[in-house]
Amino acid sequence: MSGSIVVVLVLLAATAVVAIVATVRAVLRDGRGEGRSEPSEKPWTAGNLPSEPYARIRF
Repeated sequence: MSGSIVVVLVLLAATAVVAIVATVRAVLRDGRGEGRSEPSEKPWTAGNLPSEPYARIRF
């Protein structure tokens, strides 16, 4: 193999290792996917909009 191919392969391997480590750190920091539930105080509303799509409304 030529020297430039070896350098490219080493850089790709180093980038892959950095990406894997960063992914593992992000997952561990985030609480391993556990979502925090925030209780809502009142039900969601959209003002005067209908509760079903306009295409389904029969005028």
